[in-house]
Formats: sequence, structure tokens, C-alpha cells
Amino acid sequence: MYLKKVDGPRAVTLPDSKVMSRADLPADTTRRWVASRKAAVVRGVNYGLISKDEALERYSLSEEEFTHWVQAVAKHGENALKATCAQVYRQL
Repeated sequence: MYLKKVDGPRAVTLPDSKVMSRADLPADTTRRWVASRKAAVVRGVNYGLISKDEALERYSLSEEEFTHWVQAVAKHGENALKATCAQVYRQL
């Protein structure tokens, strides 16, 4: 078995003792962004699994969109990333 050479760690340990690896990140071709996929990308960047620039390039995200995801998670948790809840959390 061969491991692909990657910059940075292959896995990180989250504060709740769970291990997150690059395999837990959404596919590069993701076009349908549900809350759990958005949260996985935010977690990956926050805990150093991938860099912010790598995430923006890999998933074709704008700086503004990613910043909005990070702020929503920081303020209200992962539920704020759900499309049906976005309007409620923007008003708070």
C-alpha cells in the first residue's frame, strides 16, 4: 500500500478525542453543500488538517463564503449552516 504525499498532517485529534483524517473531508467535486460537509471543512481548517487557502482552492469557495461558514459555526454551532436555518441565525 502506498500513501500519497501530502503537505501537513494526515490526521488530527479533535477536542472531543475523535480523530479526523483527510478521508473525512468532502470530495473535491462536491457541489451540493449540506451542513455536515460545510462543518467538516471548517473543522479541518480550524484544527490544522488543511490550510484555509487549500480549502478555498480545493472546493472552489470564495473567501467571503468560507468566512461566513466559520462565523456561523463559532456563533451558533453546526445548525447555523443548514440552509433552512440560515435566515433565522442571520437575524440573531
